[in-house]
Amino acid sequence: MNSEVLAKPAGYVQRFSVRMYESDHMGRLRPVSLLNYFQDAASDHAEKLGAGVIELMRLNLTWVISRYHIRLYRYPRWRESAELTTWPCLHRGLFALREFEARDEKGDIFAAATSSWMLIDLKTKRPVPPAERLGAYLLNPKRAIRSDFEPLPAVDQADLERSFRVRMSDLDWNRHVNHVAYIAWALETAPPDFLERHRPAEIEVDFRGQAFYGETVLCRTQSLPSGGEPTNVYQIIKSEDRKELARLRVAWQT
Repeated sequence: MNSEVLAKPAGYVQRFSVRMYESDHMGRLRPVSLLNYFQDAASDHAEKLGAGVIELMRLNLTWVISRYHIRLYRYPRWRESAELTTWPCLHRGLFALREFEARDEKGDIFAAATSSWMLIDLKTKRPVPPAERLGAYLLNPKRAIRSDFEPLPAVDQADLERSFRVRMSDLDWNRHVNHVAYIAWALETAPPDFLERHRPAEIEVDFRGQAFYGETVLCRTQSLPSGGEPTNVYQIIKSEDRKELARLRVAWQT
């Protein structure tokens, strides 16, 4: 990502242009590339707020994502420029909400997301209140997506299943699978002919567990009844012990 960084009150802006390796076989921005942009901007902003990964690790703390709700209205193409804004929104008990908006050169929103994070004590492995441990910092109550993170259904009867082995490149600084990898696995489960014709319009994720290097995960997907564009639910589990790692719901568009 070729980025220029600016600071704004209660928010953070990155400007980027879509590189070739961040685009798909049609020259459009990959969903996973966009989520990596989100992750990079959130990390940079947290660092400026004094709550970045390095600072937190010194305090035996870390951020872990709990929920994600993403909407994709349009996919920029190779070399298009865009602006990404992210901001901390609200505290809800043990959860801290962070919002994202991505705009194109005309200023139109082509993607938006809301996310929910927990601050984890590395010694006890338990969540702690962010406001209590990090102190006060400026919040912007604006929501990029108005979502209450409704419960996502489990897969009752899988239409498709696909296995993935956790690679070293799937790990984050906490040494478990990065949250973007779960979404990438789910999207990759669809057949190639389906992926030629469709791309995600909306992605909801409920992260429920952790996977580590060398483990094998199984992604199970089921189609939901729909009068229009297809919608699928996904369940990612560990192959070894069937422990649930994530649930997703993806609405697709042509």
